[in-house]
Amino acid sequence: MNDLLDFVALSLFPPWYWLRVAERLRAGDPADAVLRRLAVGRARDESDSISTLRSRAEAAIRRAQDQAIVAIPWNDPAYPVALTTIADPPPVLWTRGRADALSAPAVALVGSRAASPYGLSVAQQLAHDLVACGLVVVSGLARGVDSAAHRGALAGDGVTVAVLGSGVDVMYPPEHESLAKEIDKAGAVVSELVPGTPPQPWFFPLRNRIISGLSRAVVVIEASEKSGSLITARCALEQGRDVLAVPGNVLNGRNRGAHGLLRDGAKIVESADDILEELGMTRRADPSTGSGQGASTGEGRPVSDPILACLAPGEPSDLDAIAERSGLCTARLLPRLFELELQGAVARIGGGRFVRVDRTC
Repeated sequence: MNDLLDFVALSLFPPWYWLRVAERLRAGDPADAVLRRLAVGRARDESDSISTLRSRAEAAIRRAQDQAIVAIPWNDPAYPVALTTIADPPPVLWTRGRADALSAPAVALVGSRAASPYGLSVAQQLAHDLVACGLVVVSGLARGVDSAAHRGALAGDGVTVAVLGSGVDVMYPPEHESLAKEIDKAGAVVSELVPGTPPQPWFFPLRNRIISGLSRAVVVIEASEKSGSLITARCALEQGRDVLAVPGNVLNGRNRGAHGLLRDGAKIVESADDILEELGMTRRADPSTGSGQGASTGEGRPVSDPILACLAPGEPSDLDAIAERSGLCTARLLPRLFELELQGAVARIGGGRFVRVDRTC
């Protein structure tokens, strides 16, 4: 409980502290030590500053417990590994629904809040087809493209994750409360903001790094030159994720932002197959075969996997160490590790570390 309390207290620091929090946690400092270190200079009396933060953290935890909201701190094995690779991962994720949805291979679909019928239709169809291939669809539960993507995933009996710019118990926009409850059943509604936090304009650009951070690729659907979706695309590029875009009408100016991404080298998306190709995945000809996943890697895996060769049984390794040994960047390494985890060949432990499972034991 004290460990969670300190992680929640760390999440209450202003956003410009989050990078420093991540640096200290990655260095192996315990949460209480990071809290004490960062509290210095925020108030003359350090104990009063820490006391105030912990008091607010206690209130947030109580509120979460009353509403069946799960807090996942950075050192919890349930914390999504993909997020640990970004520069400033949130110290805590607050989750409604299924926490395991956060660690499955995912694609983000984002776009205009004032989307055209064409944009809404494309978002729904892409989401429907992606979940049929076993992928999770991530978006921001906003009006327009975001909500269409969530609904398309749900219509395909798939899993979708919504990342909010408010506490998960404060729905914005309010008319999407019923949609959020539908998402809860098979997916998750998440936020880095403590329960009870109302939406603020500056929260939404910040949450975009989480949308991209949870995903292997970001697909932009119908975005103007000043669209917030371009912030998500920029975050994706900084995080080493793939960026793709859907072409649209050139006459109304509604898609200039997405077309700018295409001019800059983003892959064009006309169907889910284009996204799967970029991820190195292909549709299965017979969905009844295999383990029930709708997609498989396009490359075979030898019995002696090179990623497994970089891991020793019982010796945890973080992503940086595995990337250095394997020669793969983290954006390419994560999908391979996810697959090995599904096969039971590796296990994920706290702090974004992996360990090889010795099957001979």
